Amino acid sequence: MPILEIILICILIAGAVLFVLWKRRKGIEHMNRQSVEKSEQNATRDFVISYSVDTDPGGDVNVSPVAGELTDLLPPAEEKGELHQVPEEKQQQEQQQEREPQHEPAEILPGNVFPLGATFNGAGVNFALFSLHAEAVTLCLFDASGQRETTRLPLMAGAAGVWHGYLPGARSGLVYGYRVAGPYEPAHGHRFNPAKLVLDPYALSVVGEFRDAPVHYCYQAEAQHLADTQDNAAYALKARVLDEPFDWEGDVAPSVPWSQTVIYEAHVKGLTRLHPQIPEAIRGTYAGLRHPAMIAHLQRLGVTTLELLPIQYFVDEPHLQKMGFRNHWGYNSIGWFAPEPRYWSGREGTTPLSEVREMVKALHAAGIEVIMDVVFNHSGEGGALGPTLSLRGIDNAVYYALHSGGGCENWSGCGNALNFAHPRVVQLVMDCLRYWVSECHIDGFRFDLAVTLGRNGAAFSQSASLFAAMQQDPVLAQCKLIAEPWDIGPHGYQIGHFPAGWGEWNDQFRDVLRGFWLKDGVTRSVFAQRFAASADCFRKPGRSPATSINFLTAHDGFTLADMTSYNHKHNLANGEHNRDGHSHNQSWNCGEEGPSLDDDINLLRRRVRKAMIASLLLAQGTPMLLAGDELGHTQQGNNNAYCQDNELTWLDWSVADHEMVAFVGKIIALRKEIPALSNGQWWTGQPDAAGVCDVTWLNPAGSVMTPHDWDDSASKALMIRFDRDWLLLINGSGHQVNFNVPEGRWRVRLSTVEDVSKPGSSFVAPPRSFACWQAKL
Repeated sequence: MPILEIILICILIAGAVLFVLWKRRKGIEHMNRQSVEKSEQNATRDFVISYSVDTDPGGDVNVSPVAGELTDLLPPAEEKGELHQVPEEKQQQEQQQEREPQHEPAEILPGNVFPLGATFNGAGVNFALFSLHAEAVTLCLFDASGQRETTRLPLMAGAAGVWHGYLPGARSGLVYGYRVAGPYEPAHGHRFNPAKLVLDPYALSVVGEFRDAPVHYCYQAEAQHLADTQDNAAYALKARVLDEPFDWEGDVAPSVPWSQTVIYEAHVKGLTRLHPQIPEAIRGTYAGLRHPAMIAHLQRLGVTTLELLPIQYFVDEPHLQKMGFRNHWGYNSIGWFAPEPRYWSGREGTTPLSEVREMVKALHAAGIEVIMDVVFNHSGEGGALGPTLSLRGIDNAVYYALHSGGGCENWSGCGNALNFAHPRVVQLVMDCLRYWVSECHIDGFRFDLAVTLGRNGAAFSQSASLFAAMQQDPVLAQCKLIAEPWDIGPHGYQIGHFPAGWGEWNDQFRDVLRGFWLKDGVTRSVFAQRFAASADCFRKPGRSPATSINFLTAHDGFTLADMTSYNHKHNLANGEHNRDGHSHNQSWNCGEEGPSLDDDINLLRRRVRKAMIASLLLAQGTPMLLAGDELGHTQQGNNNAYCQDNELTWLDWSVADHEMVAFVGKIIALRKEIPALSNGQWWTGQPDAAGVCDVTWLNPAGSVMTPHDWDDSASKALMIRFDRDWLLLINGSGHQVNFNVPEGRWRVRLSTVEDVSKPGSSFVAPPRSFACWQAKL
């Protein structure tokens, strides 16, 4: 066939294809216009329904309609507590946004497949959403409140499953969501349902609040294999296009070396909600955290790095909403790019993003790093029968790890697990991390249940796709990366197996130190192993002692005060009949359960807490202090206060233990003086060229520890000498111990007991005590 005929045939075929596509697009637009008109009619009918609300003695809310037919489409009535209260300033700002005109274009252009999300370029907005198995994706526009759907526009199917479109004339502030059509085949993992509006996983700002209701579920309650056709657009979470410039005024990251890092784990609201020196209007907010009074406290302690519990947009679990609780900790993310608005003050001229940036800038100016605790192991959509909020309706079979029956793997214990075997899930996390670093100057991340992130399928790998991507990324190169090295999946305990450069939470340090000071059975050998940065776990090529993130307490579990006041958990307030939370806490109440009026018991508790804090802060590795432990904060024995957004978890500064605050600050300052704790080198115990050992382990008689000494479970006393200049005297037993100290002229730099004898050739160490001496020059 002549070449010209071939060309002509190709042109004709191409023309026919373009014509069919044009007709199909016109048909979709016509159907969308009809759907919007019908939705607006339904929405009008929805909004005129009124309610009669009754609360039974048990606290359950009963909602019955006075008029209308759509009662079970609507979210439940307000529940008790602060769950759905909106500050007056926020309400005023939302009303102002509703009055502002929305620049909605009449036509959508093809746009670009990259970047994902909604991107304002000065003249319009590009929308891009990944869904490999979708058959159609519709961009839905809303009024500023997010209540009324105004426009539906079809996105174009692009390369590799990215749907895209460009809206010329669109501006920052535009509210949008997606409807994604495709197969509804739960047994094969597909749960597409265009009746359910879904949130863009790349949303930079989230509009609305998730209130559990049947309308949010993609299946019919009585026939789960059938799709539910009720439209949830009026009540679904939406995204708001965001373009928010910010003047960083030359902000410079503190870049604290790992070897000099001291972490302070805190909750934005819990830390500041009751602080008397912070103005009431900004307590419990990002703005409150940057207040001079708060920064002064952090500097007084000497901590270098603030690790914040999740501040990415999260939702309250349905079961908590039914009980009238809310998720206080925030480990239930659904909008990973968006700052959580419940920690925003709502002040005029500010946004959640602007307050996060101002907070980081102020902390950086004070020399303090900011690390975010991030939750990528699961999403807030729960198990396969949970609500459809975002990923489930976008492409469930891609975003979630599924088993053969189409249900979600539950390696997180929260109902689902993200599928890090797929490159687009890896991309989602990478894009998100880069965003927080680039746009908010975040200094690092602590990854919740990080083993899930390293599963390419069910198996964990140190060289998993996400880890490899992070290691080579220039934006993340200077970030501190910390793993919680476990999940509940197969072979889920992976301490010591994360890539070089990562830090890892060391629960073995926690358990051994608790056992040494509060229980029996921990030998000096095991104690020394953990005190020396758990070299058996972490001493590998490319890893330093700082890899071991040492801690005694964290957000989950007893506080330090409760560790020495309760033998048992007291979690009745959580509404689960004390079944939740760990029962194995290795705690000791020192003779009486709970608060005591006995002076001897209180003195013992104080002495033990000081000894535990000293052994944490003067051990090799990276110490992490739980906010409030320096204040004497108690949660009244609740070791799982994840749903207690109240005075139980808010730090009470009015009863702060100022002497303990000063004590903690003194130890951290002392730590910085001791080279063996800040030089980043593994201890060898071998003499250098001058004959000086970096560390020497001595028994109470002053002799080098023998194998018998190490394994003698009856003795809990030892000395640790750093170089020639520093000596730690540790007595974990319940009786006095005589120490024969090395020769030299010594002075006491730290003691956990009030009355201590002067240094000499011998020293009587009181029960459960810790002392640090320095050689005189």
